[in-house]
Amino acid sequence: MLGAYFVYFATIVYKLNWFVGVIIAIILTTICGLLVDRIAYKPLREAPRISALISAIGVSFFIENFAVVVFTGMPRPVVQPPILMKPIEFENGVRLIPLGILVPVVAFVLVGALLWLLYRTKPGLAMRAISFDIETTRMMGVSVNKIIALAFGLGSALAAVAGIMWALRYPRVEPFMGMTPGIKAFIAAVFGGIGSVPGAMIGGLILGFVEIMSVAFFPTLSGYKDAFAFLLLILILLFRPTGLLGEKLEDKI
Repeated sequence: MLGAYFVYFATIVYKLNWFVGVIIAIILTTICGLLVDRIAYKPLREAPRISALISAIGVSFFIENFAVVVFTGMPRPVVQPPILMKPIEFENGVRLIPLGILVPVVAFVLVGALLWLLYRTKPGLAMRAISFDIETTRMMGVSVNKIIALAFGLGSALAAVAGIMWALRYPRVEPFMGMTPGIKAFIAAVFGGIGSVPGAMIGGLILGFVEIMSVAFFPTLSGYKDAFAFLLLILILLFRPTGLLGEKLEDKI
């Protein structure tokens, strides 16, 4: 949501080039993520994980309602670059807009880059170690606070890109635009397996497929397509709580 709003102000209010506005939006959203980590999460490093979860929910509601106060609840328009909206016509009569191709390509490239970072670099190794045991990782000489801040910065940058792509696809921004995608991202992560990036991606693809096919086969239930996402969450929690690619881990709460 913040990424989409930053693009709106950069392109419509300050009349900047769209691509320049995207870069500025990603940078500003990353800074916001780092501030959230320092204010809401860093003081809870030694607290039980449930405390961090409660803090996350509180921060989410705070940011959304703060946006209502600052930006008002009125939806704002989004600039759609003509280069992304001009239809491409194929010989068989199929027409595609570049935006429809750009979104999945960007998603796959960013997921690939994230996987490379997590499994081929030392900061990625440190992130995975911290996710299992913070204290042991700290005793091995890793700067835990810096690595966690890096994770928050990367996560916020990726969220900014997602918000920008969402705003391009549905050209308007409003304070609560991130609520439904956030819930569905959580469902996809649970479905694929918490802690597994490939699992989250597979979960997201399956979730999208289920929603589209449910509307295709049951058009009269199109208004209830979000309910199918929650039904999928219930089923996966009942029959495979760890998700498709998740591992069974003990957690002290």
